[in-house]
Amino acid sequence: MVERAPDDRQKAMANVTKQHEQTQSTPTDKRDSSNNKSVHVPAEVDTPGYRERVYEIVRRIPPGRVMTYGQIAEILGEGYTPRTVGFVMHAANEDDPWHRVINAQGGCSTGRIVLPADKQQRMLEAEGVRFDARARCDLNIYRWSPDTDEDAGLEQKTPDEVQPSLFTD
Repeated sequence: MVERAPDDRQKAMANVTKQHEQTQSTPTDKRDSSNNKSVHVPAEVDTPGYRERVYEIVRRIPPGRVMTYGQIAEILGEGYTPRTVGFVMHAANEDDPWHRVINAQGGCSTGRIVLPADKQQRMLEAEGVRFDARARCDLNIYRWSPDTDEDAGLEQKTPDEVQPSLFTD
């Protein structure tokens, strides 16, 4: 019998455990990094198909536009919530435009995870998204919907184009 190094055994056990968890449909508990409380998360979130459905939408968001966690959950339907979409986005790799998914207030929700607190906002600003003094973007301007804006080359709307001012200079 060939004896494996401890690292190989640990990796093999982790793979078996991961495969087992993917076949289970019972909920799991995870820690919410914002308040260190246990959060009820459906086991389906850890399955590749569940995550890929989220990533398919996120990859379509054009530069300079955003979607909210809730907006994505609503499009995907049953089994998806804003919180579970957030868990999926937390695990996204750098090739996916994870930074284009924000909260319902138009703000970034990455301040409590391990990366510079303003990284998401800086990435969006580099694409032309403007934030106000409260670190929120105007969703009336920057929100993207796959139903209405199929052309990723659309020009970005300015605040005056969204709704003309009632006040003149």
